[in-house]
Amino acid sequence: MPGSILGTSVVRVEDPALLTGAGTYVDTMLPEGTAHLVFVRSPYAHAKVLTVDVSDAAQAPGVLGVFTAQTLGLPPFHGFAALNKDVPRPPLASGVVQFVGDPVVAVVANTRVEALDAAELVAIDYEPIPAAVDMEYALTSHAPQLYEDVTRNIAAGYRDPADDDVLGGAEVIVRGRFENQRVAVVPMEGNAILVVPNAPASDRPWTVYISTQMPHAVADLLAGVFGIEASSIRVVAPHVGGAFGGKAGIVAEHAVAFALAGRLARPVKWVESRSENMVAMPQGRGQVQYAELGLRRDGTFVGLRCRMVGDGGAYGGFGGGLVLGPTRTMAQGVYRIPKVAYSAVAAFTNTSPVGAFRGAGRPEAAAFLERIIDMAADELGIDPVELRRRNLIPADAFPVTTQVGTTYDSGDYQGALDKLLAVVDYPELRREQTRRREHGEVIQLGIGVSTYVEITAGGGQNEYSRVEVHPDGSATIDVGTSAHGQGHATSFAMIVADRLGIPLEQIKFRQSDTAIIPRGGGTGGSRSLQIGGSAVAGAAEVVLDTAKKLAAHHLEAAEDDIVVAATGGLEVAGVPSAHLSWTQLADIAAQQDQPLFATFDFQQESATFPFGAHLSVVEVDTDTGKVIPIRHVAVDDCGRIVNPLIVNGQQHGGIAQGIAQALWEEAVYDQDGNPLTATLAEYAMPSAAELPSFEIFNTETPTPYNELGAKGIGESGTIGSMPAVQNAVVDALSYLGVRHIDMPCTPERVWRAIASADVPSEQQDWAEPGDVFTILPIRGTSSSSDAEAVDI
Repeated sequence: MPGSILGTSVVRVEDPALLTGAGTYVDTMLPEGTAHLVFVRSPYAHAKVLTVDVSDAAQAPGVLGVFTAQTLGLPPFHGFAALNKDVPRPPLASGVVQFVGDPVVAVVANTRVEALDAAELVAIDYEPIPAAVDMEYALTSHAPQLYEDVTRNIAAGYRDPADDDVLGGAEVIVRGRFENQRVAVVPMEGNAILVVPNAPASDRPWTVYISTQMPHAVADLLAGVFGIEASSIRVVAPHVGGAFGGKAGIVAEHAVAFALAGRLARPVKWVESRSENMVAMPQGRGQVQYAELGLRRDGTFVGLRCRMVGDGGAYGGFGGGLVLGPTRTMAQGVYRIPKVAYSAVAAFTNTSPVGAFRGAGRPEAAAFLERIIDMAADELGIDPVELRRRNLIPADAFPVTTQVGTTYDSGDYQGALDKLLAVVDYPELRREQTRRREHGEVIQLGIGVSTYVEITAGGGQNEYSRVEVHPDGSATIDVGTSAHGQGHATSFAMIVADRLGIPLEQIKFRQSDTAIIPRGGGTGGSRSLQIGGSAVAGAAEVVLDTAKKLAAHHLEAAEDDIVVAATGGLEVAGVPSAHLSWTQLADIAAQQDQPLFATFDFQQESATFPFGAHLSVVEVDTDTGKVIPIRHVAVDDCGRIVNPLIVNGQQHGGIAQGIAQALWEEAVYDQDGNPLTATLAEYAMPSAAELPSFEIFNTETPTPYNELGAKGIGESGTIGSMPAVQNAVVDALSYLGVRHIDMPCTPERVWRAIASADVPSEQQDWAEPGDVFTILPIRGTSSSSDAEAVDI
C-alpha cells in the first residue's frame, strides 16, 4: 500500500491555465449575435419615478430594445434568501427607487458602446423623498417608511425571553457599543452573465454562463422567477474571478438578462463595470452591536447580553439577517458563559442591499465578543490572554452545546492559544510596549489577541460526487461544489489519488455545469472540502470496492487481501507479482459490463466548528494616528489538513481581508444615501505593500462528522484577524485611557481618540444602570399584533 498523499503540500493543478491566460471568463465569451445589456441606474437613494422617456434611446444606432419595469413585465423576487418575504425586489425599479444604483431602465444593443451611448439618452424625472440611511435611525418613528405595511422599517427581529436576568450575580458589568462597518466585496471580476437561448427543440432551451458560486441554485432561482423547470436551464460557471460571498444566488440584473435573451431570441450579455460593482453588488457586514458582559472580580464570566442591529439595505438583502443567524449562533465564542441572552433586529435602509462577505456573520460575532473581553480585561486589570485562558471551554468538554443552542463538534481552544504563545515571545512584546510608554515615544506598540470559533457547512451538509476510472487508467471526478480559487481540483484529486493510487496528472476534474453535474450545493460557508471532499472519498471507495471484487476473482484471492499497489492498480498483499493495473481492471470491468464508476451523495450529520487564536502587533503614531500592522501570527485549526499549501493560502487571504476591515475598508454613505466610496479611488482596499508577512501555523483537531476529519478554512483567517488587529490598536492607546475605537481604525479616528482620551465619551456612557434606550421595536415575539420594544 503506498504512503498517503493526504497531508502533504501539493502545488495546485489549476493554476497553469490561470497564470498563462488560458482561463475562460464570461466576458471572454462572445457567441455569434450576442447583444449587450447595460442599465440606467438611479442617482437618488430614495425617490419617486415620475416619468421615463426612452424614445430617443430607442432610436439610437444599434439599439435592439429599451425596457422599463412596465414593458419588461417581470415579477419581483427574492434573489437568494428572503430576509422579509413581503418585500421582494423588482428586477427594474417601478414607482420608487430605493438606493443609488437601483436599475430603472435596461438598454440592449449590438455592441456595449452602442448600449452605453443609448443609455445616456434615457430621460428620467425623479422626485427625491427623504431617505433612511443609518440602520438605527431607520428603526425610529422619525424615519420615513420605506415599504408599505412594514412598521418602523423592520425586516426581521427576535427577542430573547431571558434578556432581563442574564447579568444577575455579576460583580462587574462591562458595556460597549460596537460598529461592524459595511464593506464592499470587491472581487477581481464583478457580476457577469451570458444567456444563450438554444433551439426550441433542445432538451435545454437555455444555456446560462454566469460568474457564480452556486450553479444549481442559479438554475433553481431563475426557474422560479420565470415559472419554468430548472432542468430546462443549463447553467455553466466558467472561471470565476473571486466571489467571497457576493455571488451567491442571483441579482436583479441576472433576471433581466435572462428575460431579454428570450424576448430577443439571441444571446444577451451583461458584465458589471467596477463602478457598478461598488454600488450594485450586495455589500457585507453592517451591524451595530450592543454588548454587556457580566463577570466576577476574579475574571470568571457570569453572563452575556447582546442587543444587535443588522442593516439589510434596500429590499432587505439577506445579509441583514445574518445578525439573527450566524452572529447569534457564534455569540458565545470559545468561552464558558453560563447565561447568554441575544436579541436582534434587521432594518431596511436606502443603501445597497447587504449580502454575504467572507465569514457571513461569524466575524461580526468574534469582533464584538473579543472587544468586550478586552474591555473587561482592562477594567479588571487582568492580562487579556489570561482572562481568555480562565474562561475557555476545556478540551474534554466536547461535544458541547452553548447557551444559544449551538453544538460544537470538537475543539482544543487551549491548545491553539498555547501554540500561539509558544511561537511569539509574548512577555517580550509586553516589555517593549512598556519601554516605549515609559520613554514617551511617539510610535507606540499595540498587541492584540483573539481566540475564536466559527461554523462551517452550516447551510448545507449534503453533496454529490461521481468518480470514474477510464479504459486508459485515468480517472474523472465530478462534484457539485463550484470552485472559484479554492483549489478543489487539486484537493479532490488528492483524495482520489489516495484512495485509488492513480497519479494526480491522470485525474480530470469537472464541476460547475448543470448539464454534467446533476445536483450540487455549490461553494459557500467553507463547506467544500468537508462535504464535497467526503462525497468524492465516498465515490472513490465504492469504485475501489468494485475493483477489489473484480481483482479478487481474476487473481483468485480473497477480497480482503486485495490492496492498492505502490506502482498503481491493485495487487494481492505480500505478492506484488499478482497485480492488475487500472487499465487492466477497466478492461475486465468492461468485459463484465460493469464500468468502474460510482456516484455518491454524502450527508454530514451537522455543521463543524473550526477555531484558532491570532495575535496582531501594530505600531501607532500618536502624532498622526497612523496605524501600521507590523506582525500577524495565526494558529488556525480546520480539523485534519489535506493540503497544507492550500490551507495556508486560505489563511493568508482571510487574514488580509480581516486586517483590511479593521484598518481601512468601509462603504460610506452621506445622510442622503449617496455613496462616497463608489470607486477604488475612495474605497481604501489595501495592496500587499500595506500588509506584513504573515506567520501561519495550525493545530489539527479532527471532526467526528466525516471520514476525512476535515472542517472549513476559507473564512477562519478573517474571523481571527479582524478582532486581533482592532484589539491591538486600542491596546496601543489604552495607557491614555482609550477604551474603544470603531473599525476601520483610520488615522483620523485614532487621532481623535487620542485627542479626546481624557473626555468621557458616549461610548463609555452609553448604558449606565437605570438608563433606557428604546430604539428597537421587534415584532413576532408576542401574541399581540403590536411591535415590542427592546430596551437597551
